[in-house]
Amino acid sequence: MIAAGAELKIYIATRPVDFRCGHDGLAAKVQEMLGLDPFCGAAFVFRSRRADRIKILVWDRTGLVLVHKRLEGCKFVWPTIADGVMRVSPAMFAALFEGLDWRLVRPEEARRPQAAG
Repeated sequence: MIAAGAELKIYIATRPVDFRCGHDGLAAKVQEMLGLDPFCGAAFVFRSRRADRIKILVWDRTGLVLVHKRLEGCKFVWPTIADGVMRVSPAMFAALFEGLDWRLVRPEEARRPQAAG
């Protein structure tokens, strides 16, 4: 299972991909299209053309994990289609995965303490 903790890096491919791709095809896209290492432990999120499906690829140190989700009756909110990749926080990813507008998730401004205690 994919645990989206604070240390998990999550990358979103902004262009739709051919959803006939499986583990190996998506790993190749991570290397070729995104210029990243598919075996680094990060989660890579891909969308279908219709934006009603996503695939998530993660290396869990024993093998590649592929999660496929289809929304019924609605579409995923997706970044503007452009070449490249964007990184999102685990909280933004959780909203995206639920079909919510992840762009509305904003972290609280954390102030650095002036003194300990």
